Amino acid sequence: MPALPARSLVNAILSAIDASGCGAAYLSSRMREHPRRIAITLPDNRSISVWVYAWTLTHGGRTSLPHEYRIQMTSVSSPLGLNPNGETVLIGYEPDLRLFAGFDLSRHRTFTTGSPSVQVDINVVRQAIQLGLSFDRKSNQEIAVGIRPDHLVDYILNATELHRFGRFTDTFRILNRVVNLEDVSEGEIQPLAIPRRRIVETVSRLSRSGNFRQCVMNAYGNRCSVTRAQLRLVDAAHILPVGSPGSSDDVRNGLALSPTYHRAYDAGLIYLNTNYEMRINSERVTELRSLNLEGGLRGFQSHLGRINLPPDRQQWPNTAFIRQANRYRNIQTS
Repeated sequence: MPALPARSLVNAILSAIDASGCGAAYLSSRMREHPRRIAITLPDNRSISVWVYAWTLTHGGRTSLPHEYRIQMTSVSSPLGLNPNGETVLIGYEPDLRLFAGFDLSRHRTFTTGSPSVQVDINVVRQAIQLGLSFDRKSNQEIAVGIRPDHLVDYILNATELHRFGRFTDTFRILNRVVNLEDVSEGEIQPLAIPRRRIVETVSRLSRSGNFRQCVMNAYGNRCSVTRAQLRLVDAAHILPVGSPGSSDDVRNGLALSPTYHRAYDAGLIYLNTNYEMRINSERVTELRSLNLEGGLRGFQSHLGRINLPPDRQQWPNTAFIRQANRYRNIQTS
């Protein structure tokens, strides 16, 4: 496959950042520029600066290694510059699979002249379709990471630690288990050095969160359960919040909600009852009116009513989660 046009490659990166639930602003003056400078706005409204070295993943060209794919680092000079104010990553993009591969920048920052290449097993990258993140440990102990687009920002934020600590055999083995959502006991994690333990715990949390989001989005057809809007502006919301007793990443504890309704739900302005109706919380409305902050309420409320449920009844919200969530938020249902 020929290399993607620069604009298509940049658009794939920006689209993946969006799929990760973040905002992005492209700051470089040209599409072909290396590195690509991007400002990412995280869900908590923090902004981070990222430099991205990116090329198209193509077949390595050796018939004896049919699964070897590579990036060819053209149009750059050694050593690659590092972002003094944020993150720097080295990635490849495979357009047919719509997946990324992340490489260890520390190993490839300096190179000889020509067109240096970095390899990865495309079968390992392909595993990211299901797992979100996947790991290829090469013969030199280098770790390459397969990345589904909705995990690109997760990778960017943790790339240094993933490549640094994933090369250890015990850590690599446990990372592969947690991305497969296998249970790993505290006794298995405890012997790891603290930095390696932290990256395992981070990947475990990200994998379960990413799996929850994918399951909820698939169940609701990527549509807001209240407005039916898609437009890639839909979140996977927990009915019973993460961290509350009894919360779960089961799809039946999930709702697909556009960001405004997601925030309203988490804030208790709206709630779901056991008849699958999204209702307004009159106590919160009274509070808003006392503060003269009820502007737009009529239009906001016009979408409320029985939610749009998944076609598969087995994926409908569990009424036990609904009751617990309303008790947790001290909402008197009607």
